[in-house]
Amino acid sequence: MVKVGIVGGTGYTGVELLRLLAAHPEVELVLITSRSEAGLPVAELFPNLRGHVDLTFSVPDPAALAACDVVFFATPNGVAMQSVPELLAAGVKVIDLAADFRLKDEAEWAQWYDQPHACPHLLSEAVYGLPEVNRAAISEARLIANPGCYPTAVQLGLLPLLKAGLVDAERLIADCKSAVSGAGRKANVGTLLCEASESFKAYGVPGHRHLPEIRQGLNAVVEADVGLTFVPHLTPMLRGIHATLYATLLSSSDTTDADLQALYEQHYASEPFVDVLPAGSHPETRSVKGANTCRIAIHRPQGGDTVVILAVIDNLVKGAAGQAVQNMNILCGLPETVGLEGIALVP
Repeated sequence: MVKVGIVGGTGYTGVELLRLLAAHPEVELVLITSRSEAGLPVAELFPNLRGHVDLTFSVPDPAALAACDVVFFATPNGVAMQSVPELLAAGVKVIDLAADFRLKDEAEWAQWYDQPHACPHLLSEAVYGLPEVNRAAISEARLIANPGCYPTAVQLGLLPLLKAGLVDAERLIADCKSAVSGAGRKANVGTLLCEASESFKAYGVPGHRHLPEIRQGLNAVVEADVGLTFVPHLTPMLRGIHATLYATLLSSSDTTDADLQALYEQHYASEPFVDVLPAGSHPETRSVKGANTCRIAIHRPQGGDTVVILAVIDNLVKGAAGQAVQNMNILCGLPETVGLEGIALVP
């Protein structure tokens, strides 16, 4: 059994991680920390876990965390990096669901997250936890940077085209919509029911923190700087991300719709959590609700030189907690799908 500790178990990502790990047949949940809820039974805060999680929230204790095999950080940005060096020194494997170790460049990280990095020497060591790209490195890692939700959908959607060299890497557009849970479980006027319901808006158009993360991942594929316009939107639903991605073919006359469909089907043929839909499909966010799955469809409107890729994920599962569990499975030598076989919820 893998002894697991969770730091920061009170947010939406934390409770989703608890839901998945409580049912994982190879995991023993050892402790769950929360300074604000210390002493409160987990099932009292999250009644859905009643009968499944008997732990009580506790104040973070370095000695107790050091006794775990794997520690997940489901904390705000800037928290994990304060504790990770000590845990690594104790032989603990760490999976950070925040952004502390996603970017490789220290100055770029400080620019986007408005604070200096506490342990920049670990940025180069941290493995970016997108299994479809870095599976081999994940299996050997000590420290995994779990990808963001938008970056997961965008990268999975664009990578096959970029790897095949079929599109102009300097003219990429990611038009993405996220559920309100992506903003976290905190008091925020913009995510109140009366503010977000019956409304739809773009945000972060001049620049969003996930932009450098997406570019970093795509740059590694083309070995150059991609040109990416990324526009996120807030949509009034609880879960889900829909990424509509646009790329321009370098030679439209030489590429057929069947070629594009075959490219994606072959690229993801062995991936358990990427589902390439039949030609002409339009994936819906509800088709991945609660599941660790990315569903993708490829279109080429009017046979022109623009390729439109549609990618949907559950932002709390494949976009966060589910992907973190997938990374843990790889890290610990377990079957990659164990604990993640749940079917999406409809309606």
